[in-house]
Amino acid sequence: MPDTLSLLKTRRSVKPNELAGPPPTAAEIETILSVAARVPDHGKLAPWRFVVFEGDARLRAGDAIVAAFRAKYPDAAPEQIEQERTRLARAPLVIAVISRAAPHVKIPEWEQVLSAGAAAMNLVVAACALGYASAWITEWYAYDRDVLAALGLAAHENIAGFVHIGRISHTPEDRTRPNLADIVTHF
Repeated sequence: MPDTLSLLKTRRSVKPNELAGPPPTAAEIETILSVAARVPDHGKLAPWRFVVFEGDARLRAGDAIVAAFRAKYPDAAPEQIEQERTRLARAPLVIAVISRAAPHVKIPEWEQVLSAGAAAMNLVVAACALGYASAWITEWYAYDRDVLAALGLAAHENIAGFVHIGRISHTPEDRTRPNLADIVTHF
């Protein structure tokens, strides 16, 4: 089987708190982002962009998450606050994929959103091809406009996903995958 097919058949998500360092190098991050940007993009709109969180930036982003969390839950316990502060520090590198889908005279917004999803998937596959594991997730803060504004997103932008990237010390058990007979029909 070609290496690409083997990679795609064995790739799996790994929980962010199971990802360790060292993180990808600057050159590897550039490779990952270059591959992520090489997706179908009807109209050449680049309806996505990326935000890289590494080093202390992961905790600075956590401060924005904590501020929104405290506003919603003023009586939160200190351990809850700390959990929110470290949301983006669970893995050594986090890359947010931002959807910039917007009304266009020719290109439907839905196609633009799908392109952002394709960018996130290419990002995940590129990280895997370089020997890293990842988890593409969204959690409550991905939908909180105060957090998004604090992270630098414009009002029309949305999080397609936070991709947590790192190394693993053991091969995680694979999950059950859908039976093709249940999800495939022929017309």
